[in-house]
Amino acid sequence: MATLALVCATVLSVSAQTVLSPYQGETDGVSAGGKWFVFRSEDKMTAAKKVRFELLSDNYLSEDPEYKPRVELMCTNGKYTYTDFNPGIRLGPPNRPGFWGQPQMEVMVRVDDAHSRHGWNWIRGRFLSMDKGTTRELIGARIFKVEIRGRNGPEIAEFSPAGLDLGRVKQACDLTPKKPSNDN
Repeated sequence: MATLALVCATVLSVSAQTVLSPYQGETDGVSAGGKWFVFRSEDKMTAAKKVRFELLSDNYLSEDPEYKPRVELMCTNGKYTYTDFNPGIRLGPPNRPGFWGQPQMEVMVRVDDAHSRHGWNWIRGRFLSMDKGTTRELIGARIFKVEIRGRNGPEIAEFSPAGLDLGRVKQACDLTPKKPSNDN
């Protein structure tokens, strides 16, 4: 009986550390430390090795109590590619042009005790493309919050990024953390 309990506890422990991948050809996610998960895949045409780190928020936003906002950090062949913030709700309209004229949404970001405003590229009203500087602040943070404009007004996604294995990120993305600074 004690052996059965130990086996069940081990199975539950292992299954709690994996997440099913929603993408074909990608391995299921395994813990990358803290609340982060890492997924791996290989491009069938180019044989590029891809690594995706995912962090789910601690809360839900008003429009969808079934879907948690998430941050996805993508790397290809050992180099950083991009980071997306997916709030899981329809975004309000873009409110500023980017350097090249692309639509952007101004967001307020809190990283630990610092906060700043950023213009993130607005992608089809569904997600925002984060800048590399904010990504570097995120991977070394304890607290990460993003305030966006939803269709019904401001919304705040709250994340707990502490515990990420930074050595794994360095190896997969050649990316290191950076300390945040206030630029209110």
